Amino acid sequence: MLRNDDQLAQWDRENFFHSSTHLAQHARGETPTRIISTASGVHIEDRDGTKLLDAFAGLYCVNAGYGRTEVADAISEQAHKLAYYHSYVGHGTEASITLAKMIMDRAPDHMSKVYFGLSGSDANETNIKLIWYYNNILGRPKKKKIISRWRGYHGSGLMTGSLTGLSLFHNKFDLPLSNVIHTSAPYYYRREDRAQTEEQFSAQCAAELEALIAVEGADTIAAFIGEPVLGTGGLVPPPAGYWAAIQEVLNRHDILLVADEVVTGFGRLGSMFGSDHYNMKPDFISIAKGLTSAYAPLSGSIISDRVWKVLEQGTDENGPIGHGWTYSAHPICAAAGVANLKLIDDLDLIANAKDVGAYLNKTMKEALGDHANVGDVRGEGLICAVEYVEDKANTTLFDPSRKIGPMVSAAMLERGVIARAMPQGDITGFAPPFCITRAEVDTVVGVTVEAVKSVLG
Repeated sequence: MLRNDDQLAQWDRENFFHSSTHLAQHARGETPTRIISTASGVHIEDRDGTKLLDAFAGLYCVNAGYGRTEVADAISEQAHKLAYYHSYVGHGTEASITLAKMIMDRAPDHMSKVYFGLSGSDANETNIKLIWYYNNILGRPKKKKIISRWRGYHGSGLMTGSLTGLSLFHNKFDLPLSNVIHTSAPYYYRREDRAQTEEQFSAQCAAELEALIAVEGADTIAAFIGEPVLGTGGLVPPPAGYWAAIQEVLNRHDILLVADEVVTGFGRLGSMFGSDHYNMKPDFISIAKGLTSAYAPLSGSIISDRVWKVLEQGTDENGPIGHGWTYSAHPICAAAGVANLKLIDDLDLIANAKDVGAYLNKTMKEALGDHANVGDVRGEGLICAVEYVEDKANTTLFDPSRKIGPMVSAAMLERGVIARAMPQGDITGFAPPFCITRAEVDTVVGVTVEAVKSVLG
């Protein structure tokens, strides 16, 4: 039972600016304050003793699971030994250098170096800044526009919020900025031509990208950014042939590819990277969540060989590169990353994500695929989504004001399972920790079925 009448809840309402929250309702106490106190494995517990199965791993980020003492001990040891030093002008620490080596050992072969930040948003800010630098060094000052996709999520800063293709992150913020343009999302379920095969729809997406490049001018477009699997925009795996078709267009027009792997990096799809999973060849890879399993804030921009050579050329011509964050490669965060990646290897958690993820998607489809108001059950690895429609035959969506997706998630929460109501659609999302078992998946699926039945019959 959540309490709204105690001092901590009052302090929360009076002092704490919460992310992605209806600020006025929360300040008035119309929405409850949930204070989480402890967690272990796939479960969290609030201060009132309510235990919940977290089927979204926080924000798809607690990949190794909660309560991992190996990571906590590494953080403590590093804090006692050396709490901080910067990474400017060639400085490093044992933790940051070791983690960089571990990342590059796991990254696709054509990648060269990793730059550390703190969040997925700042990783993508770094990527865009370096892309502009890259083209300036190559004498192409007009080649600066970035193509993103509608429904893509790349952060909520000025540039990254612009890259994000969700209206919530644009409205009243004067976004997107002018250098960002959007193309269609590879959302096969919502295609207009229901007769299209996945391959035909992928070809259409590539043709739309080609047409956009023709209108804008290839000499003005620097890069294309995309998540291997659409995350916040609906948990949508790409249709067959999508990434091969997109990559061919980009290569032909000398446009860099940024793979935003903040969600998919380090095993979420049952592969180390989504880029490997879909045979992509990116010039930049954004990483964050799974790098430390959220035990400490850390992100990275992995940079390809061909881009790195130009960055080196730029510093030969212009001196030290003018980019850096105070907390880049923070040793405590890096120590968490080292321990986390080692733990994922030692426990073979990526293999578990592949196996149990396949079981989650299969079981969810069997349980709900025939429901009159379930239009789609989709996923890849430990990502799964259930999308609700008013009319299944005609793919007619519910009126958004009915809030079907949030109602299902609320009904699941009442039954002890956390799932996410995804924005801009009636979609329930799942992305549990990699340590989840088949028995725990059965609980998630069973509760989902009960919740759907309570909301939709």
